[in-house]
Amino acid sequence: MEVIRSQKRTVSNDVVSTPTLPLYLTAPPMEVRLEEFELFAIDRLRVLKGVSDGLARGRNPNEMDDLVETLWKEHMRLSDVSEMINKDIISHFVLRLVYCRSDELKKWFLSMETALFRHRFRLKKIEEQRAIVGEFGLPYKAVIGAELESLKERLGLVARSLGQILSDVENIYYKVPFEEVPDLVAGRRVLLQKGYAFVAGSQLVSLVVTQFRSHLSKALILTNRKWTTTIREREKDRLTPIVEALSTSYLGPDYTQSNEYADISLKDIDQVSKSSFPLCMRHLFEKLREDHHLKHGGRMQLGLFLKGVGLKLDDALAFWREEFTKKVGSERFDKEYAYAIRHNYGKEGKRTDYTPYACSKIITSAPGAGDHHGCPYRHFSEDNLKAALSRMGLSSRGMEDVMDKVRNKHYQLACTLTFEAVYGTSCDTGINHPNQYFEESQKILKSKTPTAPV
Repeated sequence: MEVIRSQKRTVSNDVVSTPTLPLYLTAPPMEVRLEEFELFAIDRLRVLKGVSDGLARGRNPNEMDDLVETLWKEHMRLSDVSEMINKDIISHFVLRLVYCRSDELKKWFLSMETALFRHRFRLKKIEEQRAIVGEFGLPYKAVIGAELESLKERLGLVARSLGQILSDVENIYYKVPFEEVPDLVAGRRVLLQKGYAFVAGSQLVSLVVTQFRSHLSKALILTNRKWTTTIREREKDRLTPIVEALSTSYLGPDYTQSNEYADISLKDIDQVSKSSFPLCMRHLFEKLREDHHLKHGGRMQLGLFLKGVGLKLDDALAFWREEFTKKVGSERFDKEYAYAIRHNYGKEGKRTDYTPYACSKIITSAPGAGDHHGCPYRHFSEDNLKAALSRMGLSSRGMEDVMDKVRNKHYQLACTLTFEAVYGTSCDTGINHPNQYFEESQKILKSKTPTAPV
């Protein structure tokens, strides 16, 4: 796969001959436009993050099937089938580059791609599933004749234990080394005999997924070697910056512009901080009020958040001046801190309109001693986090649900559950940005405020 500068691509020369569910066994021999390289990867990343959120919320297999189908239609569907297949393949191989670069990234990508493959396979008809098995070249033969007859009674017992009736028992079974279908063995969903599992045709997904995961795991190791030895340096001015940014990409609104739900002033900032700030910003705000100072990381994280919720530049300067001058004096504030505030609002330096930090950036930050920025769900101790959640009004049950997600490193979902507990409503999209948390909370609170009579 070669990445080229933007130019018109001839579809007929680039279409890859592949089933509608690619196995990604080898990189395709095609040219990819530079903008497709990034845009296709972002669309697939939206799907994978949706899958991750669904799994973390404990959705059952049928619910995950529906979720995957919806996500795929929303982000990956194209009107031309061959172009859609190309997008599928290109996006997968781009994200291999993105997620091969560390053990943590590899683990996440391997799990999410495997889950995506599993549910896309489940959505296929049985004829298509068997064709995909053939594409993999799996060395399994159907059990037939006398061997099948000798096992039918025991296979029937397995079927009944799964709530099936005898007429539902598959006519086609595959004889497979038991270690290749660990999920079926663990769930007691197969007949075991002499080291082999007898897998029904309806359970083909387990056979294929095991092979898919094994192949992808090995491929990520090889991709990492290529990335570190050749690609990263060779593409340092073109692809490398894109690849390194994609793993922490925030895919939603940038919140540079305030709206009716994000327009606060100095007079109501203390009240709003208690009613609508997410925990990360509430903690920074309280520490600023308590210590009259924040280090650079905290000033940036809170300052850009306040900008995004509608605090105007003059009010921002007054807000920070009021706190900092209690500790450093007016002259030092004007000399050392005021410029940075104006800079964040695009009034100094390159006049860049800086955007508030998304959850992905906050979670991956590395606060040091004396710092208060970062994500409380990741960076607080368990005791400190529980105390903070208690102050936000979470019940014991709600707090335990949040802590369960934290222990499993689902930090954004932990924040989402906090939001749902505080406001008593579901947030199906999940919390991906502190300013999103603020705006959604304001919508809820303002909807509950009675309208004054005209």
